[in-house]
Parts: sequence; structure tokens; C-alpha cells
Amino acid sequence: MSSSSQKLAAEFIGTAFLLATVVGSGIMAERLAGGNVAIALLGNTLPTGAILVVLITMLGPISGAHFNPAVTMVFRFCGEIATGLALAFVAVQIAGGIAGVWAAHMMFEETLLQFSAKSRTGGAQWFAEAVATFGLVFTILATLKARAEAVPLAVGLYITAAYWFTASTSFANPAVTIARSLSDTFAGISPTHMPGFILAQLAGAMVGLLVCRWLLRD
Repeated sequence: MSSSSQKLAAEFIGTAFLLATVVGSGIMAERLAGGNVAIALLGNTLPTGAILVVLITMLGPISGAHFNPAVTMVFRFCGEIATGLALAFVAVQIAGGIAGVWAAHMMFEETLLQFSAKSRTGGAQWFAEAVATFGLVFTILATLKARAEAVPLAVGLYITAAYWFTASTSFANPAVTIARSLSDTFAGISPTHMPGFILAQLAGAMVGLLVCRWLLRD
């Protein structure tokens, strides 16, 4: 059984690699797409879905591979993680996300400390984030019950799809939202628009938990 320090390290490393992929692939995609936003989004989507499969497969046995405060919140309500450890998970997820953004900036010779100017706000965007996070929680809990070993692939495929069927491109993760506000690149979000996204994500996660508790009970 993994120690608390091992679990926290896995959450930090996993979230850092997730954000390095999200932001790094966004920068690369935008540079190579020649102004075609659809191609840039595709170039951002595929690496993100792929890295989630890899990260959850290799780090799931250590920490559960949450990489997401909303997912940690859900598992706390399910009684799968103690309150103190859950709060520590959230802290290292946020720190890891920021570290991943800075790593991407360094790799692509971007200014290290940035604040995004990209507008992502309004009722449609918030609803999209609630739907995206509901779907993520639903995917995790339902797949855990149906076939636990398929969770990495299911989550990777879900996020790949949700990049395209949600108006917000499916952040579905408060740590990701915070970290992306610190990157004025393709994947960014204005810091002033961050709170609306996070509230929608937490609401969507809780609805997902309640629905799964009813739908999946024996």
C-alpha cells in the first residue's frame, strides 16, 4: 500500500504532466496550424486524451490518479479518502498544475509567469463546464463499477470527446482551470473568468455523484 507521501507525489507529478501536455500541445498546435483553429484544437485534444490514459494507468495504483479537485471531492463524499488527505491532494494538484504550465512555457521559450487574456465566460460556458464535469464523474464511477481496469481508457476517450462536444472545451477540473489562467496561450482562460468555471465544475461533479449513487446502487 502506498504511503501518503507517495500518493501526494503521484498526484503532483500526474497533474504536472497533464498541464504540461494541455498547454504544451496547445502552443505547438497553434504554431503549426497556420491559423486554422479547428486543426489547432485537434492538435490540443489528442495529446490530452492520450496522456490521461498513460497517467491514470501508471499512477492509478499509487494514488487513484485523481489529478482533479472535483474528483477528489467526489471520492471524499464516497468515503474513499480521509478529509486531511483529500485537502492535501487538492493542494498538490494545484501546485502540480502550475508547475506543469511553467514547464510548458520553458520548453517553448514563453515568458514563465503569464496571466491569460482569453475570454471564457457566460451561461453557455458555465453550463458546458457543469455538463463536462458531470460526464467525467459519471464516466469514472460507472466504469469503476462495470470494469475497473478500463477506467484509464474510458477517461481518456471521454475527455477527447468532451473537448469537442462542449462549448468550453471541457476543462472539467478546478486545478486545470487555475493553472490555465496562468498561460496566455491557446489553452488559457482569463483569471477573472476562473471562478465561474470552478463553481460550475463542482456543481456538475456533485450532480454526477448523486446520479451515480442512485443509478449504480444494487
